[in-house]
Amino acid sequence: MKKLTKVAALLLALTLFFAGADAFAQAKAKFHIGIMTGTVSQSEDDLRGAERLISMYGDAKSGGMIQHITYPNDFMAQQETVISQIVSLADDPLMKAIIVNEAIPGTSEAYKRVRAKRPDILLLAGEPHEDPLVIQSAADLAVSADWISRGYTIIWAAKQLGAKTFVHISFPRHMSYETLGLRRNIMEVACKDLGLKFAFETAPDPTTDVGVAGAQQFILEKVPQWVEKYGKDTAFFCTNNAHTDPLLKQVAKYGAIFVEPDLPSPLMGFPGAFCVDLTKEKGDWPAIMKKVEAAVVAAGGKGRMGTWAYSISYTNSAGLGEFAKNVIEGKAKKDSMKDLFAAYGKFTPGAKWNGAPAIDNATGVRAKNQFLIYQDTYIFGKGYLPTTSQKVPEKYYQVKFSK
Repeated sequence: MKKLTKVAALLLALTLFFAGADAFAQAKAKFHIGIMTGTVSQSEDDLRGAERLISMYGDAKSGGMIQHITYPNDFMAQQETVISQIVSLADDPLMKAIIVNEAIPGTSEAYKRVRAKRPDILLLAGEPHEDPLVIQSAADLAVSADWISRGYTIIWAAKQLGAKTFVHISFPRHMSYETLGLRRNIMEVACKDLGLKFAFETAPDPTTDVGVAGAQQFILEKVPQWVEKYGKDTAFFCTNNAHTDPLLKQVAKYGAIFVEPDLPSPLMGFPGAFCVDLTKEKGDWPAIMKKVEAAVVAAGGKGRMGTWAYSISYTNSAGLGEFAKNVIEGKAKKDSMKDLFAAYGKFTPGAKWNGAPAIDNATGVRAKNQFLIYQDTYIFGKGYLPTTSQKVPEKYYQVKFSK
């Protein structure tokens, strides 16, 4: 009798064990989504968006859906490393989508290698650094802040804030990118049309030997000289994330104008520039905006500085992750802007989005797999400018880019 009791107990234990194991297996993600972003020092918003996905769907390392990796700060000098990192994600048999945000140089080559070994993997690119035709040849979908419309709307907004001069700050690597170089050309044309003086200033590339610290120190030292040279009614704009923090700090200190960051966000440079602790507000965008706005206004930026209410960088990471999940599960189509905005809207309640397929600068043909998007500009202490409702004149779509 005792022997039977022991056998029954053992069978019960084994049944419970396997039932538990089965339940655990069922709890594991059925597929994985890989996402590569920059580090906190280069692109914090991108990284925070990936963290939001992990908080929602779990880390692949512990049975969840999301596998997050970061590329090195000196990614231009380590392109083969970056490519290898991306391609290695495809070694996971459960991997069904790969996202790179920002899609730095090397992403297209990595995606082509992934496509060769794993054609089933969905490949998405946020804010590509490579030329449109290059990334379009490799990714299923690329999403960018609208470099054409914003080339006009940023100048339009600068004029609304009283700017008489617009200073564009960048360096040769960025100006060799079609997206950034073309936007710069559009800005120059828009300045001429809207009655502003256009000026270009060169700053060090943070990915070179000077590093982030050296590039930021340069901006800190030069902005006072530039304000003296061009006057306080000057709107400053830079193309690099690392330059943004010191630029904001000095623009506020010396009374100039700043319409919005290159990749607009209340987290892009503002917390560092104005010593805003957002630990308690993490992930709560309305609360973040409220606290950042108070700090900007206190620093003298009321009516002179702006951004987007929701980070494009954060939304690209989180929104593309959500979009990828929906496509994999058959709830969205990979070429649908409506489905993309639905995924983005999950992270940007109340925000107005506008956008259109990218247009080939040489042929005028609209792309099928690259979308250009933008939000209204929020001016601290004043409120929204109706940016997305502005009609961008057709002539700006005809402006050409040349390296």
